[in-house]
Amino acid sequence: MGGPGDPPAGTPEGAPGGGEDEYRSVVFDESFVRAARLQEYSAQERMIDHEHAVRRRPALSRRRLSRQAVILVVLIALAFGTAIFVGVRQPYPSPPAKRSDPLRMTVVPLSPQGRVPGSEHVADLYAHSPAAQFRVGAGGVNLPAARRTAHFSDSQVTSALTTAKDYLVESSLDPDVLTGGSPRSVRLLLDPEQYDQFDRSFAHPAADGRHAPTGWLVRFDPARTALADQRVRVEGTLRAAETDKGTLEVFTDHTFVYAVRGAEPGKASGKAPDEASGGAAASGEVKASGKAKASLFTVRRELHFRFDRDDLRMHQAELVASDTQAGPLTCADDSVSHLRPLLAGERAKAGGPAGTDPYATGRAPALCGTLAAAAQPSL
Repeated sequence: MGGPGDPPAGTPEGAPGGGEDEYRSVVFDESFVRAARLQEYSAQERMIDHEHAVRRRPALSRRRLSRQAVILVVLIALAFGTAIFVGVRQPYPSPPAKRSDPLRMTVVPLSPQGRVPGSEHVADLYAHSPAAQFRVGAGGVNLPAARRTAHFSDSQVTSALTTAKDYLVESSLDPDVLTGGSPRSVRLLLDPEQYDQFDRSFAHPAADGRHAPTGWLVRFDPARTALADQRVRVEGTLRAAETDKGTLEVFTDHTFVYAVRGAEPGKASGKAPDEASGGAAASGEVKASGKAKASLFTVRRELHFRFDRDDLRMHQAELVASDTQAGPLTCADDSVSHLRPLLAGERAKAGGPAGTDPYATGRAPALCGTLAAAAQPSL
């Protein structure tokens, strides 16, 4: 009987020892083949997972990798979508768009009914006029008590009122501005959005209700008019109100009274003499010589300012509307670029303002009024 490694019928004849034959593991005799048990798998059995000679990577790993890749792509898409959503719709509302409207202005000349009263002494003019009790200079531009609003603090309301006062002082009381000097100090108090309109008004004055220098400030023609007294008399009011949660508005209404005289050739206007000279000159009054008497010129200015939070922080304002009444003036004279007061002893020229063409667009209607006799000094 053969060993465990021998074929069922023993070692084949003529063959060397089975253990020493190098082909023993692959060469079988007929008895071995007949004794072998053969089994053929059906198609169904072949489809069932069974042992393979080569180990395959499980299909589950590929499926898991594909699923991870899809999840990663979805997460990246969500991250980008969230970033875009947060960028477009912030958790805090964005500030409202800047509202910058062109300044609307009117300048109405007031024509006297008779001769303009005059005096050699400015003090006599003021004493016999409605401005007798007015305060002098910036002291007449009084700030009201600042009260907080629904969305603005006391300090913010005070800032708006102070900026409006500074604008009035620079544009109505500064001797250099009054006598035709540089308006830069006035410009710096405006919102930069209005710089173009302001600059165009002085470069190309026009009676269109938008580009009159005298709508921005008080300015006399230095070739004809000089200040007889730098101490301008002032009286008026300021009022602040909240328009919405991002806007404060200030309304001002002031009357300015100037002592003026004819300009002297070769002398700078608006300059007070040395205080050491004493008398009226020491107080800033210039005594008119000869027949050149001083007279009073009155300007009423109603201004409407608008402030947003940037304006409050930068100490600047948007001037929305400016209404000016000034006299004594001649209605026929041009009051767009400079104010040319009628001086002591002069009368208004015959005729009204320049004609208004209702068919012409882009121009404001010509306006003129009559200066009441009570508004003049009663000398």
